Amino acid sequence: MSKFLNEFKAFAMRGNVLDMAVGVIIGAAFGKIVSSVVDDLLMPVLGTLIGGLDFTSLAITIGDAKITYGNFVQNVIDFLIIAFCIFLLIKGVNKLASKKDEPEKPAEPKPTNEEKLLAEIRDLLKNK
Repeated sequence: MSKFLNEFKAFAMRGNVLDMAVGVIIGAAFGKIVSSVVDDLLMPVLGTLIGGLDFTSLAITIGDAKITYGNFVQNVIDFLIIAFCIFLLIKGVNKLASKKDEPEKPAEPKPTNEEKLLAEIRDLLKNK
């Protein structure tokens, strides 16, 4: 049993797992911010542009069943905005990482006096 716990501890303490946990927590907080932007800023403006329509109250009644699809539309818009923001974030991180990974090109070494002299001798022999 202790071997199992030691393996689990080693797994849980690896950098990737901790990074993922931090990402999930930040993602949840980011999701709340985006939901607020959609609910409090975008949807009222979009509803006004469409003619005063409140998306949360959109529903269809079929018999006794009331299908409220307005919240679904709002959640789809939330998802699209979050996905777009994450895409931009990952694109920026990848761009920074690719710049960081590129090794700097070393400067061409200057020829020594001996190399310059040999090049001159070579050029003279070619011209003869």
